[in-house]
Amino acid sequence: MPFSSSSSVARQAPQETTAEDAICVSALCKQVQDAGGLLSILQGVDFTVKRGETLAIIGASGSGKSTLLGLLAGLDTPSSGKVLLEGVDIFAMNEDARARLRAQRMGFVFQSFQLLPHLTALENVMLPLELQGERNPQEAAQAMLQRVGLGARLQHLPKYLSGGEQQRVALARAFVNQPPLLLADEPTGSLDAANGEAIIDLMFAMNRERGSTLVLVTHDPAIAARCGRRIRMAAGQLQQQD
Repeated sequence: MPFSSSSSVARQAPQETTAEDAICVSALCKQVQDAGGLLSILQGVDFTVKRGETLAIIGASGSGKSTLLGLLAGLDTPSSGKVLLEGVDIFAMNEDARARLRAQRMGFVFQSFQLLPHLTALENVMLPLELQGERNPQEAAQAMLQRVGLGARLQHLPKYLSGGEQQRVALARAFVNQPPLLLADEPTGSLDAANGEAIIDLMFAMNRERGSTLVLVTHDPAIAARCGRRIRMAAGQLQQQD
């Protein structure tokens, strides 16, 4: 169900989107000032992601992949252009509204796990539910950790978990509130081959079960091949769509 606008959200006429579009990116540009002058990181990027679609963003290091993912999430702001989520321009929102949107509509899986070190596995997974005001977050968080094979590790702090286990906790946290959109930035980059494959298998299985939209950044062609579509970035521009 699409999120509704509020006083802090300016709803745009969704001319670029249809009811089937989860994300619509239009003329997206990102420039930053450095010692040498104005540096262009993204230049005029346009694409659409349908609801329930799986999309891989691929390209060499420095091609703008992670910057693009951060803009899709509203973690950064563009120099120009739009990101429409379900027809709503997320950059017409203020920062607080974008934060609420992320909490309610998005899940994240990062290469570096991003677990809170002072919280147990269970508490890390409960956190998104607590932020949404769920009355009984423990039950759902425990069930999700069981789903990713960590039912016996609920009370362990991240430092006592292996890299593969930490990424499973991060995956459980990303999916626990059943977000319609999952964003993943090199989710296997810190893992060995066996653990990386297991994480990807889990991610795609849970994505299918929930019918969510998955957008991931990866340098691994085998992972990219598992997605329904691929877009290739080079020097900040979209070079190819499969």
